[in-house]
Amino acid sequence: MKIKRFRRRRPRIEIIPMIDTIFFLLVFFMVASLSMIHQEGLTVELPRAASAAPALAQRITVTVAADGRLFLDKRPVSRDALVAALRQAVARAPKALVVVNADRAARYGDAVDVMDAARLAGAAQASLATQPRER
Repeated sequence: MKIKRFRRRRPRIEIIPMIDTIFFLLVFFMVASLSMIHQEGLTVELPRAASAAPALAQRITVTVAADGRLFLDKRPVSRDALVAALRQAVARAPKALVVVNADRAARYGDAVDVMDAARLAGAAQASLATQPRER
C-alpha cells in the first residue's frame, strides 16, 4: 500500500487585497485634501460670463447673499460698518483686489453699493466675481 504524502505548499503573499487598500487610501486622501482647500467667500450661485478671469492670490472678498446680507471674508458685516471694515482690510493688504461675490439673485444695487464702499475704503481695484460660461 502506497501512502500519499502531501506536499507542503509554500505560503503566498496575496497582492490584490493590498492594491485595493492602496487605491482606497489614495481616494480617501484625495477627497480629504479637497475639503482642506481654503475658500475665502461663502458659497453663492455666481452669474456666468464669457470673460471670467482666474482668481488672484491676494484678495479681499465681500459676499452679497441673495437676501441682501453682507459678509467680509466669511464674517457678517452690516452695511454701515462695511466701509470701516474694508478700510482695515485694505490697510493690511494695500494692493489686494476687492472681489464682490454677489449671488445671482441679489439686487444689482447691493452689488453697486459694495463696489462704491470698496472705492471709498481706498481699494486699488474692485471686481465682480463670475463663473465661466459652459460651452
